[in-house]
Amino acid sequence: MLSRRKIIKHLSSVPLLGGLIGGEVALPSTAAPLVAPKRDLFKEFGIRTFINAAGTLTYMTGSLMHDEVLDAINYGAKEFCLLDEIQDKVGAKIATLTHAESAVVTSGAFSGMTLGLAGILTGMDQKKVEMLPHIEGTGMKTEVICQKAHDIVYNHALTNTGCKIVQVETVEDVAKAINEKTALMHFLHIEADKGKIMHEEWVALGKKHNIPTSIDIAADVPPVENLWRFNDMGFHFVVVSGGKAMRGPQSAGLLMGKKDIISAARLHMPPRGFNIGRGMKVNKEEIFGMYVALEKFINEDHAKVWKTWEDGIAHIDNAIKTIAGVQTRVDVPPLGNHTPTLRISWDKTKLNITGKDLQEAMRKGDPSIEVGGGGPSNINVTVWMMKPGQEKIVAKRLKEELSKAAV
Repeated sequence: MLSRRKIIKHLSSVPLLGGLIGGEVALPSTAAPLVAPKRDLFKEFGIRTFINAAGTLTYMTGSLMHDEVLDAINYGAKEFCLLDEIQDKVGAKIATLTHAESAVVTSGAFSGMTLGLAGILTGMDQKKVEMLPHIEGTGMKTEVICQKAHDIVYNHALTNTGCKIVQVETVEDVAKAINEKTALMHFLHIEADKGKIMHEEWVALGKKHNIPTSIDIAADVPPVENLWRFNDMGFHFVVVSGGKAMRGPQSAGLLMGKKDIISAARLHMPPRGFNIGRGMKVNKEEIFGMYVALEKFINEDHAKVWKTWEDGIAHIDNAIKTIAGVQTRVDVPPLGNHTPTLRISWDKTKLNITGKDLQEAMRKGDPSIEVGGGGPSNINVTVWMMKPGQEKIVAKRLKEELSKAAV
């Protein structure tokens, strides 16, 4: 029998084309595979990992990618291709899945907002593309209309183009605000119930005044139907995060909408330079990963997944609600982060612990667990970002900490 050293020496003389299978050297079946040891990089760098009972929060790195998504990313890393071609062809598939005229993978929903508005401002005029965000005196439009309740920090994505936000509250306000400088009417889905004008009326107002409309649904799937609902409704462009419920790359998102707007937005994206979107780079691996994540999400058995979430919440609920002074309630946020959420509160005269104290105790336990909320006497728990079985660990730890706090 040949020694491993002799095998390797023998293989070194074999032409690479014949000796590579799937990018690795093929050894005779009698030889032990040469498997490089896996590195525990979290441990190596001393980085705390935890069970996520809080949800898809960016500061907690969003979500965990499915194996199929990782396979797509790794597959994409093995070959070269033209960035525009992969965006063209993957974007066409995404557009079909989401009922849009056109679509492109972006570096998150935030960049999608910047790029979508940039496309509206410049059209296909390359000289204008190179001017942004310096738009005063160029003849380009400079204002975005937004309901006051919808004007949150993420609208900085729109002002990145050089435009300013004009706040409105009523239909009459919209009519007064529209002028020759108005580029866009923007809507924020997660705050829809706080505004006075709802989705359909917002789109109708845009059509009436010949102003494009956009909508930010960054964290607003599930339900899965939201991926095409607002394209069907007639918004000119829609943005959504890829690294939340869809469990694609955290650095990816989708810009979907009218073909002319997406085409113009592409002029502001890599591989082109001298534009405001040059730093919003998305690579071929992320494009494949985002597509596979979207495809998997759309084709999931959503009723089955929902039942799994309900069962996980019920397990935690049943473990802690018998503790004296503890009250629990299951809510489903209607707009964003639309998943079963366990609201846990307690009587401060019966449990001597604050929400922040409980959060910290869960964080410092073994394993470390992150929960949401953290009010004077309450926290929130979700299970949709947990691995199978982790709901049992969370239930046990919550029961331990709440029981220890009993007066």
